Amino acid sequence: MTKPIHLPNAETLLEVCEATWPPVSTTRLGAWTIREGGGGGKRVSAATEDWPVTDADLPTAEAAMRDLGQVPLFQIRADEEKLDALLDAHGYSVIDPVNLWAAPVSLLTTRDLPQNSVEAIWPPQAYLSEIWQEGGIGTERQAVMARAKVAKTSIVARLGGHAAGVAFVGLHEDVAMVHALHVAENHRRRGAARMLMQAAANWAADQGAEVISLIVTQGNHAANPLYASLGMNMIGHYHYRILPDQAQK
Repeated sequence: MTKPIHLPNAETLLEVCEATWPPVSTTRLGAWTIREGGGGGKRVSAATEDWPVTDADLPTAEAAMRDLGQVPLFQIRADEEKLDALLDAHGYSVIDPVNLWAAPVSLLTTRDLPQNSVEAIWPPQAYLSEIWQEGGIGTERQAVMARAKVAKTSIVARLGGHAAGVAFVGLHEDVAMVHALHVAENHRRRGAARMLMQAAANWAADQGAEVISLIVTQGNHAANPLYASLGMNMIGHYHYRILPDQAQK
């Protein structure tokens, strides 16, 4: 009998994200965890609360992030309604609500992908970096991949002999997480993203992973339906808060 796979909760998936898409550094400061992102995006730059905070705690986090050259940015997770309300009262707006997805690796694994259509490569070759660059996944975000101290790989999908898309996959304990999945614009709607997810699951299975997961903004109206169509489960949500005049910086 096949052993049932219990999907991780949102808290565990955020731990997997921290391990597979790590900040430059983390600092515990009072009630906060402060992350130095190095330009690697919101996931590695947002502060989180370690225990319930008050208005008196907010300036500490704001000053710490500004000292790092970052705009104050906070991640609001499940059951953090009081922090959410506190930041709202101080003028912080919601930005980039996020969905957390997961599925048993076995749901996506397949050995029926066309020959030479996918490949796991580490370190990424220059042409993969160029595809990421075209998708706005620049040097700073690619540096996040390089510093992740986990089993990891990049995955390339090919259509008609040409590199069509790329993704990064990292493994923490028995959960693999896919990041930075990007399909070149001239290759979209031809199945490359699905191939990338299946190839990522194949790699994860070979590493002994039981679960494959990812995190994607709710506003990504191409990605979310794809993950639902693959049979993945939406595990939870989180969002960020930022001051409105800082949101475009």
